[in-house]
Amino acid sequence: MSGYTAPMEVRELKRTEWPKQLLEIPQIPPRLWIRGSLPTAGTKILAVVGSRAMTRYGQEACEKLIAGLAGYPVSIVSGLALGIDACAHKAALAAGLHTIAIPGSGLDDSVIGPRTNLGLAKEIVAKGGALVSEHEPHHIAHPYDFPSRNRLMVGLADAVLVIEAGPKSGTLITARLASEYNRDLLCIPHRIGDPHAFGPHLFIRLGAALVTEPLHILEALKIPPRETSTRTAPTDLEEAELEIWGMLEEPKTRDEILRASTLLSISAGRPASTGELLTALVALELRGLIKEEFGAWHRL
Repeated sequence: MSGYTAPMEVRELKRTEWPKQLLEIPQIPPRLWIRGSLPTAGTKILAVVGSRAMTRYGQEACEKLIAGLAGYPVSIVSGLALGIDACAHKAALAAGLHTIAIPGSGLDDSVIGPRTNLGLAKEIVAKGGALVSEHEPHHIAHPYDFPSRNRLMVGLADAVLVIEAGPKSGTLITARLASEYNRDLLCIPHRIGDPHAFGPHLFIRLGAALVTEPLHILEALKIPPRETSTRTAPTDLEEAELEIWGMLEEPKTRDEILRASTLLSISAGRPASTGELLTALVALELRGLIKEEFGAWHRL
């Protein structure tokens, strides 16, 4: 795909490099392979799981909750499958968050599946994330490999978020592993009678945390929410600087700022210059008015 850097080689992950929480689970994998980079120390890991037959509600909930984590030290881990897995990875990339994909196969391009997500796998690596597997690089996934890889997702995670799961969904197994591994289990509510609500509603009744906004995830991960700036805009800001200041009532990635500016420019009937906006970002940062952290800009 155009715009990608050359894919990193698959390498075996030394045991000393393994996240320590993965060493605490039953059935520790004998070996691990990686393409890309694990998150920096201190980053919390959220596993996001759900149905391959993703609903529109599930997609919107997944995207909204992950977008709300922009600017925080969070990595999203999921399984690179169709549906909620792919949605979680894409939402993480859009929010500037680190993300880890754990396919059921090895990590060579020739075996990664589904094939429609090969481009997503490459994008994850190109943007600083990681692909991780317990299988040899050319291992072709078998049906029994997917429940096995789910234990790695839960083992890596500090908390597990269930978006949706029907009565026969494999997500139910992953959610039960969260309890066995002493990981916080988070679930979003659904409409009464929705078959995709079976798993989330079952686990909420059994004590899982109900999640309706990003703040609930931050609480589970023990990440203090950033205080919202109440400062008024300085009176000497240029037009582009003032526009960016107004956008940053909530943290936003650079791409989100550029997209929002385009929409504002269209509605205002004037052209937007990407160069002017990037210059304005730098100017605001140099004045100590804004700062970029974990891929998102926010006011100071």
